[in-house]
This record gives sequence, structure tokens and C-alpha cells, in this order.
Amino acid sequence: MGDYSAVVLDFETTGLSADGGDRPIEVGAVLVRNNRIVERFESLMNPGMRVSSFIEEYTGITNGMLASAPSVNEVMRRFAAFMARHHLVAHNASFDRRFLDAELRQIGILRRQEFACSMLVSRRVYPDAPSHRLAALVKHKNLSTSGVYHRALADAEMTAHLWIAMVDDLKNTFRLRHVPFELMRQLEKVSKRAAPAYLRKIAVEQG
Repeated sequence: MGDYSAVVLDFETTGLSADGGDRPIEVGAVLVRNNRIVERFESLMNPGMRVSSFIEEYTGITNGMLASAPSVNEVMRRFAAFMARHHLVAHNASFDRRFLDAELRQIGILRRQEFACSMLVSRRVYPDAPSHRLAALVKHKNLSTSGVYHRALADAEMTAHLWIAMVDDLKNTFRLRHVPFELMRQLEKVSKRAAPAYLRKIAVEQG
């Protein structure tokens, strides 16, 4: 992952609305350094409410499993220590960012790290992919996978493999010497049409 480290994370939740009372039920994350996964974090967490049968079926996480899990606040304190000051990455990051920020606020922590979205970046790096959902990109790029979906650590690991592949492909396709985190964040904001010219310009600047 170049000269920086990043925590690639994923939440499973009771529903879609972080502001409407939904809470996480699982977090999974990997620390990527020098384009390699070097550490992992995974925990179920008890949201203090029952999850719907849809969520049980979708994730495979049951109310029984959550009953014996540590509280959300306890897990989030440990996860905040794992995140430290590393950059953050998630697929469809706006979703995970809302839940992360809401839960950090609950324990009196303000996130200071930058967040990047692997889905937005993938639309610029792989404009011809049939879909930019995580499962589709994993198949498109033939990335390693455990075969498990909608569990937090498995999805975080797949997202990390995707991010690593995008860094490598940007270097190889556009002759970039290095791909800093800020370049990936800027790429999110460049239109798909303008992305190739933008990357060629960066390659020239890098010499």
C-alpha cells in the first residue's frame, strides 16, 4: 500500500440508519502496510436490541450469537485503539463511516483519520467492470476470497485485496512510481472520463 498504512474495515449492522437507531453487530478490519495485510481485528458486538430475521439470514449472525457478545461500546474502544492514526478504507465508505463516527461519538472519540472509498476508486480504475459491488469486483479481478460474504472480516479482507490490486494496477498501467493515499482520495473526485488524463499527468510529475 505504498509508504503508508491503512485500516480496511467493514461493519455488519442491525439496519441501514446509523442516525435512526441502528447499531453495529460485527466489525472486521485488516491493517495493510507495504501492500500486505499484517494484522486483523474481528469481533461480534451486542447492540442492545434484537436483530431482525432478515439480518440473521443475510449475515448468518443470530440473536443467540449476539447475546453472549461484548457490548458495542466495549468493542469500539478496542477498535479505536486498533485504528490508531492509520488511514481508513471501506467499500461504499459512506455507510461504514456513518456507523463508525456515530459509535465513536458514543464513547467520546472524534475520528481524525482520512477515509477513502474503494468503490469510488474502483469506478475510475476499472471503468469496464460489469459492476462495482465488492463481490463482482472480486470475481472480475479473480482476487482471493474465503467464499464468505456479509461477514465483516471476510468483506474487509476482500476489500483490502481489491485496494492492493488497484494500487498495483495503477502503477503498472500508468507507470506511477508510487501511489500515495491522498492520490487515491483525489481519484474518487475525478470524473471517470477525466481519470486517465489525470493519472498520466501524475506520472509525468513523478518523473
